Amino acid sequence: METLLVVEDDPGIQKQLKWSFSDYEVIIAGDRKEAITALRRYEPKVVTLDLGLPPDEANASEGLATLKEMLELNPKLKVIVITGNEDKENALSAIAMGAHDFYQKPIDDDTMSVIIARAFWVANIELENETLKGASLDNNGFLGNSPQVQKVCRMVERIAPTEVTTLLLGESGTGKEVLARAIHQQSPRKDQPFIAINCASIPENLLESELFGFEKGAFTGAHKTTEGKIECANGGTLFLDEIGDMPYSLQAKILRFLQEKVVERVGGRKEIAVDVKIVCATHQHLQNMVEQKEFREDLFYRISEITINIPPLRDRGEDVVLLARAFLQNYNKQMQRNINNFSDDAITALTNHRWPGNIRELQNKVKSAVIMADNKQITADDLALPIGDEEQVKLALNLRHVREAAEKQAINKALALSNGNISNTAGLLGVTRPTLYSLLDKYGLKTD
Repeated sequence: METLLVVEDDPGIQKQLKWSFSDYEVIIAGDRKEAITALRRYEPKVVTLDLGLPPDEANASEGLATLKEMLELNPKLKVIVITGNEDKENALSAIAMGAHDFYQKPIDDDTMSVIIARAFWVANIELENETLKGASLDNNGFLGNSPQVQKVCRMVERIAPTEVTTLLLGESGTGKEVLARAIHQQSPRKDQPFIAINCASIPENLLESELFGFEKGAFTGAHKTTEGKIECANGGTLFLDEIGDMPYSLQAKILRFLQEKVVERVGGRKEIAVDVKIVCATHQHLQNMVEQKEFREDLFYRISEITINIPPLRDRGEDVVLLARAFLQNYNKQMQRNINNFSDDAITALTNHRWPGNIRELQNKVKSAVIMADNKQITADDLALPIGDEEQVKLALNLRHVREAAEKQAINKALALSNGNISNTAGLLGVTRPTLYSLLDKYGLKTD
């Protein structure tokens, strides 16, 4: 049964709404404090909110303040504001603040039923869409359910349509090029070239001609005029991987290109305009390199208009198993194998391993395991990984243990924020005072 929170100070309307909406679990709150406490405790998807709340029943100031606080706690909350018959202005103000809908008194049960049912429908559709987005950013393979990865995904969705220069920071093997391709694929330039060049893999004396191209006769062996990688990316995206390894002498020329969007080929005198979107990446700590005069400060600020920090695999929790299963599915198809899953000891090994090589290491491990596996399941031996402390892993995955640790941490934080005040702590946690006292006894916590 869905939970509906009704914020209303009139006892008569409280009873009317409670009995009219018997299909829902109706929670009543009479003022802002009760409303916020109920929102924390019951986490409803839909709220009806009378704007005329005490101590300012004649106006909408307290109701609008309640709306603001509710949406700060849960921006996805569907709030239906209820106003007086002649109070359309405040209703529109509430909509502008983020309310889902409004309704003017007197209340008609049938009409309100339709509005509330529609609000629940929208809330559930949005929740379903979020679930379907689930583990993937797009078809480029950047998978993950962890909060860190979801944050990266949201940043990419905002960055991709713009022309901002983006810097991707992360350890080797974290998927920087995969993410750069995802930015390109979600941009208006997706049908144009995506050109990647690794600044660390090309000798210093060749990197300039690779990037900028060269004119015929510019040096020994230059038998014909050749476009550089930058020109080849015209209209699309240029990905400068490991830019932290770019020679200092070349950084000034790259800076000029980024500022002017023109290039001069080696041995040439003509400026060539180039229209490209720039994405850079490195595993280096560029700010330290700037301080040590190994990387130009002006170039650093030019390439880092927006910076995305890609988390290492060891900090992504359940994503390890999610990625491993995705790789298993891919290699099953490629190698025409029929391996169903990972054994328990393989899951334990995957969870315990620190993954210094990140996603690239995991991908290689799964690929070799698909080749070596004799059975329908991949084992820890197939992965060539030690199982480690299995009991510790089981403890970490035990829901009761995880829940108790989270409860204890939340209570300590709420006590600190409330200065030890029991009522305020219970309100922050969304529980009753007796429940809080029970939890304090359970975990041996002190209110001082």
